[in-house]
Amino acid sequence: MQRVVRKITRITSHRQVVGFRSYCTDRVLVDIGQPTSASHPQLLKDGELTPGISTEEYIQRRKKLLELLPEKSLAIIAAAPVKMMTDVVPYTFRQDADYLYITGCQQPGGVAVLGHDYGLCMFMPEAKPYDVIWQGQIAGVDAALDTFRADKAYPMRRLHEILPDMIRGSSKLFHNVQTATPAYMELEIFKKLAYCNNVSDLAVYTNQLRWIKSPAELKLMKESASIACQALLSTMLHSKIYPFEGMLAAKVEYECKIRGAQRMGFNPVVGGGPNGSIIHYSRNDQNIKHGDLVLMDVGCELHGYVSDLTRTWPPCGRFSSAQEELYELILETNKCCVELCKPGASIQQIHNHSVEMLQKGLRELGILRNVGNSSYHKLNPTSIGHYLGMDIHDCSMVSFDRPLKPGVVITIEPGVYIPSSFDGPERFQGIGIRIEDEVLITETGYEVLTASIPKEVKHIESLLNNFCHGMDSLEKLRA
Repeated sequence: MQRVVRKITRITSHRQVVGFRSYCTDRVLVDIGQPTSASHPQLLKDGELTPGISTEEYIQRRKKLLELLPEKSLAIIAAAPVKMMTDVVPYTFRQDADYLYITGCQQPGGVAVLGHDYGLCMFMPEAKPYDVIWQGQIAGVDAALDTFRADKAYPMRRLHEILPDMIRGSSKLFHNVQTATPAYMELEIFKKLAYCNNVSDLAVYTNQLRWIKSPAELKLMKESASIACQALLSTMLHSKIYPFEGMLAAKVEYECKIRGAQRMGFNPVVGGGPNGSIIHYSRNDQNIKHGDLVLMDVGCELHGYVSDLTRTWPPCGRFSSAQEELYELILETNKCCVELCKPGASIQQIHNHSVEMLQKGLRELGILRNVGNSSYHKLNPTSIGHYLGMDIHDCSMVSFDRPLKPGVVITIEPGVYIPSSFDGPERFQGIGIRIEDEVLITETGYEVLTASIPKEVKHIESLLNNFCHGMDSLEKLRA
């Protein structure tokens, strides 16, 4: 009876939605706590579960994961938890990448179970009237079946009675370690399997699936990269008039969000002068002195897919001789490493080549005096790049030694970070430089997704001195 009622409701809802879209009646659409093609036609096309990704693609992802899972095994994936900033103020929620990849659900509170005998079973939170008043509607059992296309769905309060029986028929469990929740970890049957070492990290399989992007995913990643490039370019122009780390961080976030990004991929790194030699500097609270460089590492998130790029430039409009010498070394390394990106190569191989280039160049500049790696690693302890996708450091279970394949996206980001206290030529002290691009591996080689933003010295200086001159005049008129 429940199935019949739901089917009738689905048909009626469809007819009502069509009527709403065709005749603009005042009928209120059902709110499931996240955008749908009916509620947000400006974001989702018919047939899409999340913007840019079809319901069918999500169903295929589940089938592919089941093909990877061993027989008589079960996968348990919990949604990301809500994290609190104060006792009543939550941080902005971001869904766990694996849970989103498999279910399409962008909301907290659920647990998804995938098995050969069950398909996708979703345990969903139940909305309390009080919570709806304060936070709005959430996706429940009906949304799990009708929108997310789960094979079975139950309220979360029934997990403790239903999941144990599902687990008993399994000899091996895989779960998302990052979002593991007591809701299932405290079940006796789960503890028993864990004690016998029959519980493993599901990321071994989900990372393998997420590593190669589908055409729909690549479209979103290209759009995310384009937004970040436009935002950073606007911020570069802004930097000559407002050379302050905090203002540049605010500017790039604003520019990303007005172009459609939901959030930043991470807190922008805006390192002026010696702060640029701090690899993940995030205070962004200092003025940028005239003549100093600023290193900006930024990225945004568009419908679950992130971008990541870095540029380093002098807001004053001119590189000093020392800055330019060091910058040209990093730029040449960046370009050579991008050329190495192709099917069959690996991040580790590209990294090894970058180390050879940078060590040789730093010795020629008199910055490195001994041949050993220890001195070099003090100036650059980072890898040449990482995988990119739904997370900034995506697919961490996939080795950097693995040969790259078409559809994989990586970063190429050589850099050098010389602290002010460095025992070397004074003219190079306090300089940090990184040039980072996103690179898609294609059938024939590569495509640079961040190629639209300049990185040549002459292009950067021309941009800052010619275009910014007009902006400066405009600001004076406004004043």
